Amino acid sequence: MNRFRRTSVGTVLGRSAAATAVLTTVAAAGVLTATATPARAAGCADVEVVAARGTNEPLGAEPGLGSVVGNPVYHALAKRLRISHSAYRVHYPADFTEPASVQQGNRDLVEHVTAAAAACPNQRFVLVGYSQGANVVDNSIGISSVGAKVGGPIVATLPSELQPRIAAILLFGNPIRGIGRSVTGPYADRTYDTCSADDPVCDPHGTNWNVHITSYGPKAGEAADFAAARL
Repeated sequence: MNRFRRTSVGTVLGRSAAATAVLTTVAAAGVLTATATPARAAGCADVEVVAARGTNEPLGAEPGLGSVVGNPVYHALAKRLRISHSAYRVHYPADFTEPASVQQGNRDLVEHVTAAAAACPNQRFVLVGYSQGANVVDNSIGISSVGAKVGGPIVATLPSELQPRIAAILLFGNPIRGIGRSVTGPYADRTYDTCSADDPVCDPHGTNWNVHITSYGPKAGEAADFAAARL
């Protein structure tokens, strides 16, 4: 599968380059210039949805977060918000055949959120992960997915100082559920983690792959309600 380059929606356009410039300025000078911060903040959304799609999940229409879960969740949440919002697709192979797929997604998510948080000091984030993408999110918040289907070791974690800015975490068909694990620690009370019965990815007794593919889109509204209540 081709690896997608970074793209984004609405206010996120061009953010990767802008965020890199901000971080470079911080590293070189120790502080941002008086004019740089207001200019960057003016283009920031109040909340950004950062989504990691499932294995081989089609991107779907705009914003291209994934046709099964990412897009439905983003659109459901957008209908519930009275604040500005944007979206970012985690860029990684999302492929069974790529040994380090989850690790690539883990690294991309952490790098993007860290840079975006520096560029947009008041922005908060909603993290969304479906199937293999849930493992990407798990690893990014410090929950190892080793031993789970398409799991792997943690290669990067979100800095602790960003914890208050992660408003909600929405996980669907999370593979670590299949090995008896779940999100614990500081993110537990803001995590929506759903596993449908008989889903072979997250239910240790599951055998119906159709459940994994079709049961989570209809839960987009429920997940959006959970996130909206925390924004």
